[in-house]
Amino acid sequence: MSNKPTEKAIGIVNYGAGNIFSLTAALERQQIPYGMVNTEEDLQMYSHIIIPGVGHAGAAMEKLKQTGLVEAIKQLEKPVLGICVGMQLLTAHSEEGDADLLNIAPLQTKLFDKELGIKIPHMGWNNVNFTNNPLFKHVKADTQFYFVHSYFIEYNPIFDIASVNYGNKFSAAIQKDNFYGVQFHPEKSGQAGEQLLKNFSLM
Repeated sequence: MSNKPTEKAIGIVNYGAGNIFSLTAALERQQIPYGMVNTEEDLQMYSHIIIPGVGHAGAAMEKLKQTGLVEAIKQLEKPVLGICVGMQLLTAHSEEGDADLLNIAPLQTKLFDKELGIKIPHMGWNNVNFTNNPLFKHVKADTQFYFVHSYFIEYNPIFDIASVNYGNKFSAAIQKDNFYGVQFHPEKSGQAGEQLLKNFSLM
């Protein structure tokens, strides 16, 4: 099967660890075509791929392994976006379940330190400081996005394209080549979040 789809559409990796309804509703509001990825062949049908994710990173990785899609995802050359736990899966390792992940970006996913006097999970709206990256085109500086997470991705300026301060500085968004990740939920972040999804779909 050809690796080049005939039109732009987003394939959502359907591995049982994503909050797919809110994501598909946001895509529909932006009139972005999408479908579900269940097999390796499905990956070839779409120009863009989203890896959603909520809950436990270690458990999500096990579910992803069960699909048989891990190696095929790692070899993708088209734009890929990981959301929340889907972003964490792009890193090398998570303290949540002491789990080895996709290792697309050589970063660590760590538990927030409650001794910093912060509430865990980090839940609600927070200002995001982003760089000049196509993912954030037409998004105003210091826009707030919606977060729900107890684990964070360590800040590394090589891969960081957006950061947040919550107890300490962590990556709200990363990029490694064609792989992007956002810790917040764009599908729950109003107009700015839907702009980000639109930007991704146009890459």
